[in-house]
Amino acid sequence: MSERLCPACAAGASHARGEKNGLRISSCASCRTLYADHLNGAGGGQDYDNYYHEANLSVPDFIDRRLDEIIAGFAPFLRGRRLLDVGSGAGSILQAARRAGWDAEGLEVSRPAVEYTRRAGFKVFCGELAEAKYPADYFDVVTASEVLEHVAEPQAMLDEIVRLLRPGGLFWGTTPHGRGLSARLLGMKWSTVSPPEHLQLFSLGGLRGMLERAGFRRVRVTSRAINPFEIWHGLWQGGGTTGVGGRQGDDVDAGGFDRVGTSYQLNEALTKNSATKLLKATINGLLGAARLGDSIRIWAEK
Repeated sequence: MSERLCPACAAGASHARGEKNGLRISSCASCRTLYADHLNGAGGGQDYDNYYHEANLSVPDFIDRRLDEIIAGFAPFLRGRRLLDVGSGAGSILQAARRAGWDAEGLEVSRPAVEYTRRAGFKVFCGELAEAKYPADYFDVVTASEVLEHVAEPQAMLDEIVRLLRPGGLFWGTTPHGRGLSARLLGMKWSTVSPPEHLQLFSLGGLRGMLERAGFRRVRVTSRAINPFEIWHGLWQGGGTTGVGGRQGDDVDAGGFDRVGTSYQLNEALTKNSATKLLKATINGLLGAARLGDSIRIWAEK
């Protein structure tokens, strides 16, 4: 096992938070990022070839609609029409980009997911980002949804994303928030604290510092969203999911709680009409203002 400094700010001082799945979790004394302070093997020990299966290679229709809205926001950056999705998984972002007229390609470490998206007609590299050797200043937009928490060296990934983005290009991403409401209330019982799959859960300040050190000049990191069902389950039912959690994996605990399923149900209910969409926007606005959302949204321009 190899010892780690804080993956966000490289500080050595930390506070032990507990142990989960055989790995010790610490909180950085400087930036408050949560992280596994030792790793099993070079890549953290997670096998992603068995990560995807028939049940998680598709998403609900409302997710596709939301992705269409997100991709539409990238229109000001459309020059060469080149978009790269890092951690492309089942290809939902690639499909949305294609619908919007982008020349989209992906990168993914899970071979079954790569084969699935290649059959849909996409160019997808199978492997790590540093291995792909994309040309510098090439892509208009790079996306990475629920990826940075998985990699052993997230700063190196951000450095590489800056290199391959053209000047003025955009990096958009999401990652769990290690200082959000669920992390504060549930602690180690929060399902997203799930090493070796999730090796770190960033604070807003820790992630902002990483993006700025990578060379991004316009950086916006905000937090939004919670799953009240999981908070209720963890606090009053003694739960906390024991599944692997994460990008699209299995999230049903021994007591039958389904984190991803309940999150989908909640989001679908809140996007049915204008009134529920307004409610969702209001809740997210409050969570963002309080810096307590469970998910970090990244918007960083080169």
